[in-house]
Amino acid sequence: MRPEAPARRRGRPPRSGPDLVIVANRLPIEHDAEEGWRRAPGGLVSAMEAVLREREVIWVGWSGAFSDATSEKDRPEPPARVGPIQLGRVPLTRAQVEGHYEGFSNGALWPLYHGGIVPPVYHRSQFDTYRQVNELFAGAVAERAPMGARVWVHDYQLQLVPAMLRARRPDLRIGFFLHIPFPPVELFAQLPWRRQIVEGLLGADVIGFQTHDAAMNFQRLAGRFATETTVVTDGLLEVPGEDGPRTIICDAFPIGIRASDYADLAAKPEVQARAKQIRADVGDPDVLLLGVDRLDYTKGIGVRIQAVTELLLDGRLDPERTAFIQVATPTRENVEEYQRIRDEVELLVGRANGDLGKVGTNPIHYMHQPMPPAELVALYVAADVMLVTPIRDGMNLVAKEYVAARINNDGALVLSEFTGAAEQMSEAWLVNPYDIAGMKSTIMSALAESRSSALTRMARLRAGVFAEDVTAWAEEFLTALSEGPENEL
Repeated sequence: MRPEAPARRRGRPPRSGPDLVIVANRLPIEHDAEEGWRRAPGGLVSAMEAVLREREVIWVGWSGAFSDATSEKDRPEPPARVGPIQLGRVPLTRAQVEGHYEGFSNGALWPLYHGGIVPPVYHRSQFDTYRQVNELFAGAVAERAPMGARVWVHDYQLQLVPAMLRARRPDLRIGFFLHIPFPPVELFAQLPWRRQIVEGLLGADVIGFQTHDAAMNFQRLAGRFATETTVVTDGLLEVPGEDGPRTIICDAFPIGIRASDYADLAAKPEVQARAKQIRADVGDPDVLLLGVDRLDYTKGIGVRIQAVTELLLDGRLDPERTAFIQVATPTRENVEEYQRIRDEVELLVGRANGDLGKVGTNPIHYMHQPMPPAELVALYVAADVMLVTPIRDGMNLVAKEYVAARINNDGALVLSEFTGAAEQMSEAWLVNPYDIAGMKSTIMSALAESRSSALTRMARLRAGVFAEDVTAWAEEFLTALSEGPENEL
């Protein structure tokens, strides 16, 4: 399979084509040595795939293969398109990926934006590579985007792209959405390249965040660190431009899921049967607790395991009648911090089962592997209580997926206060993930709630998840991008 050739040389953009260009660190497909090209994992791809099913678009990103690989099998060329999506590949070398993605993006920005859970590491050479890769993305978009198109740039790896792209293609309407948290001024101010990041984002016409707090954090930063930036009113910024002041929408656009997909999957007889089999496989417990996360230090997996272990050791939950399944999807396995968190989680699980397990049975079941959609929904259907307790999270779509899959309005959601989802899902059992005693009490309260009260609570959660789905999120953002600030006033 050969990639699609650029339609024009740089500086001569195509005059026709899809009016929407998606820009993300990765293409929506990845290469597997046995399966060939397949859909890439991750929340962004899942969310955008749900939005783009019937929309012709261009998607610009890295294929996952290093452009300087020595053999053809290690640098396979992606197809020109997948369904209605035209693919635009940004070739990156191994050194560029190490400096940009594994280095600055996940060694500096990710921990900083998640509140400094682990100390960010700042290397000038990594930021130089970050800037270089952002230039490559901006150049690739400038070549491919039709005249006057809308360009939607996604996430923390590409925060310099909006300004770089505006300098090349002022005809474009540029939007940026941050999928992770955005820190307060006191934290962001420590970043040596704070001005460059802020001014990079100010190249956009719409800057979107998961929560209002995150949007307000950026507004304060723009007024403090960007040259001649003025905050006009809540949700709008004004910056100087070649043709006079330019107004930017800066607001919250909380992302959702395609809730009907999860409900439809949960209703399938084979998924219902699999859910029953899962319960049987773990000993037909009276209580089945579930956690589903990427294996990341922001997700609070260790604290969650500790809370459940203490409930079992205290006897508040019966080890013989309780099971806890923790799914931890592999991620960023080349990054040292992620290798460390895997070791810690596996040690906690081993100790708990050593203390509580019996021959042939363990109360905690740990799975470090990707999970197919049908199996994941079967787990949601099987679980009595879903534990979503990150230390910090931009949104957390697992909480919404679980709720959407509870087609009988039963089950309970225990949710961290420090997720973006908590703003929309106030009917959940909210917890402080730093407070193990409080988490234990909340789990027990969720289990003790009367059936009628629990059904009402879940019904309200489901109504919100269906009303604020991924399609509503995309349409709200793209409407703002198309119509501009006049639509916001």
